[in-house]
Amino acid sequence: MKNEPTGSGRDGMVEKSISQKSEETHIHITGMTCTTCAATIEKGLAETPGVEQAKVNFASEKASIEYDPSKVDLSRIKNTISQLGYGMATKKSIFPVGGMTCASCVNRVEQALSSVSGVIFANVNLASEKATIEYVEGTEIADLRRAVKEAGYELGSEAETLEDVTTAAQKEIRIVRNRFIFAAILGLTIMALMWTPVFVGKPYLLWALATPVQFWAGWRFYRGTWGSLRHRTADMNTLIAVGTSAAYLYSMVAVLAPGLFTADGLGPHLYFDTSAMIITLILLGRFLEARAKGQASEAIKKLIGMQPKTALIIRDGEEVEIPIEDVQVGDLIRVRPGERVPVDGTIREGYSSIDESMITGESIPVEKKVGDEVIGSTINKTGSFKFEATKVGKDTTLAKIVKLVEEAQGSKAHIQRLADVIASYFVPIVISIAIITFIIWYFVGPAPALTFAFLNFVAVLIIACPCALGLATPTAIIVGTGKGAENGVLIRSAEALERSHRINTVLLDKTGTLTHGEPRVTDVIATSSSSQEEVLRLAASAERSSEHPLGEAIVKATSERQLELHPISDFNAIPGHGIEASVAGKKLILGNLGLIKDTGLSLNGLEEEAERLWVKGKTVMFLSMDNQVVGIIAVADTIKPNAKGALEELHKMGIEVVMLTGDNQRTAEAIAQEVGIDRVMAEVLPEHKAQEVKRLQEEGKAVAMVGDGINDAPALAQADVGIAIGTGTDVAMETGDITLISGNLEGIVTAISLSKRTMRTIKQNLFWAFAYNTALIPVAAGVLYLAFGQTGVPSGLRFILGDFGFLNPILAAAAMAASSITVVLNSLRLRRFKPANFAD
Repeated sequence: MKNEPTGSGRDGMVEKSISQKSEETHIHITGMTCTTCAATIEKGLAETPGVEQAKVNFASEKASIEYDPSKVDLSRIKNTISQLGYGMATKKSIFPVGGMTCASCVNRVEQALSSVSGVIFANVNLASEKATIEYVEGTEIADLRRAVKEAGYELGSEAETLEDVTTAAQKEIRIVRNRFIFAAILGLTIMALMWTPVFVGKPYLLWALATPVQFWAGWRFYRGTWGSLRHRTADMNTLIAVGTSAAYLYSMVAVLAPGLFTADGLGPHLYFDTSAMIITLILLGRFLEARAKGQASEAIKKLIGMQPKTALIIRDGEEVEIPIEDVQVGDLIRVRPGERVPVDGTIREGYSSIDESMITGESIPVEKKVGDEVIGSTINKTGSFKFEATKVGKDTTLAKIVKLVEEAQGSKAHIQRLADVIASYFVPIVISIAIITFIIWYFVGPAPALTFAFLNFVAVLIIACPCALGLATPTAIIVGTGKGAENGVLIRSAEALERSHRINTVLLDKTGTLTHGEPRVTDVIATSSSSQEEVLRLAASAERSSEHPLGEAIVKATSERQLELHPISDFNAIPGHGIEASVAGKKLILGNLGLIKDTGLSLNGLEEEAERLWVKGKTVMFLSMDNQVVGIIAVADTIKPNAKGALEELHKMGIEVVMLTGDNQRTAEAIAQEVGIDRVMAEVLPEHKAQEVKRLQEEGKAVAMVGDGINDAPALAQADVGIAIGTGTDVAMETGDITLISGNLEGIVTAISLSKRTMRTIKQNLFWAFAYNTALIPVAAGVLYLAFGQTGVPSGLRFILGDFGFLNPILAAAAMAASSITVVLNSLRLRRFKPANFAD
């Protein structure tokens, strides 16, 4: 049995935890630069009284926190995060409040607002009759209104947003961009001045230009370092702060006391350009990385952006346009051609063709009529219709998909946990290597020893890149799960995505998975004295009063062919055999072979046709009229479209396909032969399905069980990967590791292919991250001096390694920035993933 996956939830969403005393909140963290930052925040939060558990995901920039509200509130949690040198993404809004008359009203409204999960603070002003509320992203405005209304007051529409309307991530990108531009201008100016003869010997100007770069543009690194040190940890900020501060302070001392450096054999050398350009290049890397990370979650943003802002509801016979959050279950809503369906519901009037591709991944529009379900955010293509809202707000299919995808993106794969463990030791090791490098070069290195020791010390600190290690897995997971959602494949966790790439056996439940799950007419054969249409019409006329599934299938077939039925009389059901009735004065018998033999009728030459249909596992019914057999009708649970093509694709991937069914062996083998299934497990009772999965696992197979998610729950849980398959708004998304919304088997191929592609990307990322650090840290430490120290560096490499094989710290900063950007860009290649295109 596999463990249940865990994951963070929707950005800023606040939910009650299982414990009655504690609450769980999911918040967006800003300012993190590597996985050590996430560990620092986790440690700081864990040390906060009242916080029971804290998990921080660097790639999704989310924190999942369980806390006791009687001991700590969100305001305290926010302050703790701020003291660590990071930010908590919140929104601050102003709402008008109606019904207040005195100061006690103010207190009651504040208490009501503060009681809503996700509210950090609420400040109500009686004079202006407004409430200023700070809350985490994802807090429902409807919850705020409900709390105030229960207190006896009214909360109006949002009057003003105090902070920028852009998201916290976008604001972060803009801040980094502005500081990068500032640092670049001054940094390039410093470099130009250091090579301009007229400014040689005027170090105070260089010092003045370098100072704002160091302490304003680079302030984020000092703030992060201070937060880490307070909790006795170190992170990427520490490496940058120490490295650039060393260059800056060395140069500052050289300006103030140049005589201290003359004993080293040379006059004092300034490194203001080094400190400034290191900060500039790292800010550039942060800017490009943040933009790329934003693109990684593009799929989820697309999903969120698909929801309409308003709905056209019908109340008291009039059409009224209202905000989407005010739609209630039971509302009657009109949808016109070209509009998006606002929420989930059932059509009550009209018909149309609806594009559900954004939800199911199916490109062909689906015809909808009265009684059919519609999914919120899908596009109405042609007709106009009215539907009744059945699911709104958090209960809609789209909201569930968004939440599930965000939880998956916040979860961790096993391979990521290993990378995180390595990254947690990385920074202390790098600092140790840098110190050892300085000592060796200072005491053993050639003159000028202090200069060489100093440059190599700074280069080691700057070139080390735990960021690449931290981003290697989660960025690929974010893109992979998002891409899956775009194609109707919902992956619940990173662990499920990781396990799926090892699948070598797919176990398919037949009914409802491989087939439609309901009987359908497949063949109608008539004798020369009748016709196919007449046989079907007579049979449906007789079955119109029957409630048997086979009879319903025949009646449905005539409806699809728009055949008119005859009135009947003298209807009589013969249990286990068939029916008899009178139509237009003629006696009809419709039933199985046993009924026909019992009545002593001849099959009228239809024996071979019946045998052919039986061999295919179909149910055959004979129709006689006035004691003459006039035709046969075959009914079967038909195979889903593209099933054969999907199974062929699985075979190409080297995956064995096994069918699990309660049917008899002959029927099962007939279906297996039709679609190309390798192995059949027939006559299996529902309660024994999990045992069959276990038996395959004992054979050493990695098994994916595909079922409807309702009757197959134990088998789905037993499998290495459980794939729930269904359609529409009632998909049981929580029952499997992976959910296929469209209900078609192509999703299995898509899920496994996407998993293999994602894991390949993760391995490429990890290889690059490890190879980068393994190769370049020794180079930064000056190991190439052993090769080039005596003979000199070849001219083609002198720009990088100087004359003696030492890596310029500025180039080390550029390499570090390029490392993390490369990992993110490699993950973004997953956005080009396209499902296999095949058809039967």
